[in-house]
Amino acid sequence: MRILIYEDNLMWSSRLVKSVNGLGHEAVLKTQATEETEQADAAIVNLGSSTLKPEHLVPQLNRAGIKVIGHAGHKEKELHEIGRDLGCHLLVTNSELTHKLPQILQKV
Repeated sequence: MRILIYEDNLMWSSRLVKSVNGLGHEAVLKTQATEETEQADAAIVNLGSSTLKPEHLVPQLNRAGIKVIGHAGHKEKELHEIGRDLGCHLLVTNSELTHKLPQILQKV
């Protein structure tokens, strides 16, 4: 599966890319959103990033037919609500993304 990873935190992004690749998927790191959307099966989006502008990015990915996994901290309830309103297919905490990535990817 080809997975776009929208993340602007360098340490978190490198760890996430390694984990996705280690599970046998193709991870493509995107540190900023662009007008064009690459082909992919799924995307992991940091809902807490102001530079990625998830309010525009998530609908754009949905229009392209890409399943969106939105993530934010477990105490950031409002970001999870925003992700739900934007149309994320799955919403997970940062901890879940770290510890349950194989199960999360199976859901998309």
